[in-house]
Amino acid sequence: MISKPVLGTNKKKIKMSWREYIFTHLIPTWFYSFNANFVMWRDLVTGDYEKYTLLKDDEPFRECYDWFWCSINLDETYSKEFLEYLMQMVDDVDTGKVKTYSLDEVMEELKGDDDE
Repeated sequence: MISKPVLGTNKKKIKMSWREYIFTHLIPTWFYSFNANFVMWRDLVTGDYEKYTLLKDDEPFRECYDWFWCSINLDETYSKEFLEYLMQMVDDVDTGKVKTYSLDEVMEELKGDDDE
């Protein structure tokens, strides 16, 4: 499964209303999860499980079966508080409250440590 972005929220807004949370995160995530579970179930019962193998030694039926049962247990919904926490972190980076470093700066720092 993949994480879905929180759509329809104002980028400069830190707090979400319950309405925004329900309609931009919960409901879309539930529909996405239900659809993914249904596709895996359909593939399992119709015998279309060749696309579930990655390695030559993988057994297609077993991979599809395992993915289906694992996907039922996955919960991609996040709490409103957690999403607001992430939005606060993004705002802190955007406003400069938190210092960020580019990958080049980090790599230079790591190379400098090796020279010592």
